[in-house]
Amino acid sequence: MKFDVAIVGSGLAGLSVALHLAETRTVAIISKRALQDGASNWAQGGIAAVLDSGDSHAEHINDTLVAGGGLCDEGATRFIVEHGREAIEWLIEQGVPFTRDESAELGFHLTREGGHSQRRIIHAADATGHAVQVTLEEKVRAHPNITLFEHHCAIDLITSDKLHPAKKGNAQPKCHGLYVQDEQTGQVHTFAAEHTVLATGGAGKVYLYTTNPDTASGDGIAMAWRAGCRVSNMEFIQFHPTCLYHPYAKSFLITEAIRGEGGLLKLPPEAGAAAGSRFMLAHDERAELAPRDVVARAIDFEIKKRGLDYVHLDISHKPAEFLIEHFPTIYARCLELGIDITKQPIPIVPAAHYTCGGVVTDLSGRTDLPGLYAVGETACTGLHGANRLASNSLLECLVIGRACATDIAAKEKDEIPYLPDWDESRVTDADEEVVIAHNWDELRRFMWNYVGIVRTTKRLERAQHRIALLKEEIDEYYRNFRITHDLLELRNLVDVASLIVNSALQRHESRGLHFSRDYPETLPKALPSVLTPSRRQG
Repeated sequence: MKFDVAIVGSGLAGLSVALHLAETRTVAIISKRALQDGASNWAQGGIAAVLDSGDSHAEHINDTLVAGGGLCDEGATRFIVEHGREAIEWLIEQGVPFTRDESAELGFHLTREGGHSQRRIIHAADATGHAVQVTLEEKVRAHPNITLFEHHCAIDLITSDKLHPAKKGNAQPKCHGLYVQDEQTGQVHTFAAEHTVLATGGAGKVYLYTTNPDTASGDGIAMAWRAGCRVSNMEFIQFHPTCLYHPYAKSFLITEAIRGEGGLLKLPPEAGAAAGSRFMLAHDERAELAPRDVVARAIDFEIKKRGLDYVHLDISHKPAEFLIEHFPTIYARCLELGIDITKQPIPIVPAAHYTCGGVVTDLSGRTDLPGLYAVGETACTGLHGANRLASNSLLECLVIGRACATDIAAKEKDEIPYLPDWDESRVTDADEEVVIAHNWDELRRFMWNYVGIVRTTKRLERAQHRIALLKEEIDEYYRNFRITHDLLELRNLVDVASLIVNSALQRHESRGLHFSRDYPETLPKALPSVLTPSRRQG
């Protein structure tokens, strides 16, 4: 199959690139599951942008830099913030049903979240991502130049140095497309493309507890690394402080906006005499509105100190009508589980939420490999630094997605060389797939225990040792047996786990989301951690 552009991933970043390009290019969207099964669809809070005259670009930039622990790229931050309003106006033109507020300047309700000095979060109640995804999906499905490949799993990129290894020399390799497996038939297809865009999201599934959907296995980051691209800041994994704690609720996020609208963190009944008391003021003067890393560490501290399983997030002091109107998704889901948020506190725990680092790109999404782009959570533009400011992620998807499409559209069309079919002549069907299940579970457990919210060098070294052994087993399995969906994800997860641990071991300080007991101080100069492949990886 041949397309002008192949986009891997169907979240906001991928769909926005596709829609901006489709008038002049043929586009393939490769989605591991159905279009709505990614992290964008789960995003509750909203999109941060300067949309009111009482706010300013300077304030939004400053809030981002403060949250980022001194590690944000100021040029990238300025570019993304200053293009925020036009990105929101584009979504409004597409028909996204943001929550209205006739008294507001733009006519839409703006909320406030932790780390923001102003109300600047435009949202569609508490299901913004879903509203955006549904709207853009309708446009994508109707466009004649866009072809959808749902339930198709990307395997690896096809680069010129892999096609002609004997001619490799010092020539700069180029990306010509990728191999993709149809999950329903098991057949592997060759996608030839002048431009390939990785928009596969983050890597939350490398941890045992995460707010991410099952699709978040770091596929784009791992594929780009194996193809020879640099990655940066992978040690900065944002743990969302408030994930619902319930045996029957998997990965259900309680939006940041609950705290933005006055939700209080309190100790549960198991805390004894301290039950019902607030604890955030003992950790930070900003209390519940402190940035996510501060709040997550505070909750982690209280849980471990007092031997708790969870803490409470209480917003029941607000009028019931307000809560039902502004948080209908959370209200309905909690009620299904026997929790009435208008009368009761919500039990919560921290969980892995957002990958701040990723594939190194410029502000057009270009990677180190010509022909290859990365956008959204897969990429590292420098916007998030050591800690992502709430609701900046969807903004980055929109702004960089549009810039990526503009860069691709400006390029002259080029001839794609012949790409060979996928070779399965030397592999057999797997004899014991329990190996994959066991390794998957082991990886996620030791990443949670050794590479979580609080880290030590000894824990990181233990994780590094286990990853090396797992990687050896998984690579042997990959070479000898026919690929499966689970094997591909496990292969990508172990690569990403290695990147996270190696980045963390390089950082001899505590900054933002990376907190080390061995290096509790922050160094005077903030530098990104950049890993460069020593050779072509795969």
